[in-house]
Amino acid sequence: MLAGSNVDKERCLPESIRQLRRHPDIDVRAVSTCFESSAVGGPPDAPEFYNAAALVFTKLDPESLRRELRAIEDQLGRIRTDDPNEPRTIDLDILMYDDLVADFDGWSLPDPDIANQLHVAVPLADVAPRWVHPVLGRTATEIADDLAASNPEVIPNMAIKLSTPYTTRAIDDFDDTEGVYAPRLEALIRDQLLEIGEDPEREGLVRTPLRVAKAMDFLTSGYSTSLEEVVNDAIFDAEGASEMVVVRDVEYYSMCEHHMLPFFGKATVAYLPKGKIIGLSKIARIVDVYARRLQVQERLTNQVADAMKEILDPHGVGVVIEGKHLCMMMRGVQKQDSNMITSAMRGTFRTDPRTRSEFLSFTG
Repeated sequence: MLAGSNVDKERCLPESIRQLRRHPDIDVRAVSTCFESSAVGGPPDAPEFYNAAALVFTKLDPESLRRELRAIEDQLGRIRTDDPNEPRTIDLDILMYDDLVADFDGWSLPDPDIANQLHVAVPLADVAPRWVHPVLGRTATEIADDLAASNPEVIPNMAIKLSTPYTTRAIDDFDDTEGVYAPRLEALIRDQLLEIGEDPEREGLVRTPLRVAKAMDFLTSGYSTSLEEVVNDAIFDAEGASEMVVVRDVEYYSMCEHHMLPFFGKATVAYLPKGKIIGLSKIARIVDVYARRLQVQERLTNQVADAMKEILDPHGVGVVIEGKHLCMMMRGVQKQDSNMITSAMRGTFRTDPRTRSEFLSFTG
């Protein structure tokens, strides 16, 4: 499916992706890069569009899915008129549904724009490059390449982080108390304040729902950040490097999935190269991708190890994570100085005691 916006697009496009991820009947598997393109069919001074494609799995039939997409559009302030080229806060369209070929009331699958609009074909090729058009018999990549030869450029806009609009909207945008960031989440937070006996309208709390919504969006941004997006092709030839690579003291912050309280600490990540190495900063970013979710430390450790193994295929990977858990410090047994240490070993780090011992000696 395709999401597009040219009104308040820095907020509306990421918010639409977030709403898709929250939907109980929609499983978002991948999201393309955000692409910027000129408006099609409107006046010359029409605002430019941001477009992104999402690959989703759902049990909803096409018409039911379309109704759910329309509901998300309504939540984001989409007002439909007789002008198909009117600027809009959000436009959510189903591009394809497996290899279904069908006509519905006023729309069809696959979407005809795949074959003739570059701003549609390019995001689709980015998220599903090998999908074969059931009528044209060509892959999404081939269709996009053909259109790119004769159409205006569609530009990747890497400033738009679909993982979270927190990074793309300045705090100055919310100087007035009427500012809204994530309406559904803010309403839930306001209800929580009422439930604990507070007044959400008093001066110190009137903007708390907005602040908490922004913070939660940032703290859980790992759900909508892919490993490929983070690595961004920063894999290089090892040029003969074959000894252990160790990155120590990678600070992280996460949230316990049992109580939604923070836990934090440091990670040590190591690998034995097998012809490939990764950019240093990417290791820290990989830790963040999995830490910025509701987590348990054991799973976080394994996810980081598996990610390193997947992208590098090294001889082995070792990960040790140390954490302090506020759910244990602030409540329950209230042990202030307790630490939790978890490890995950893959390849030679698991099978070779000498490699394992060398790695653990580096962890301090």
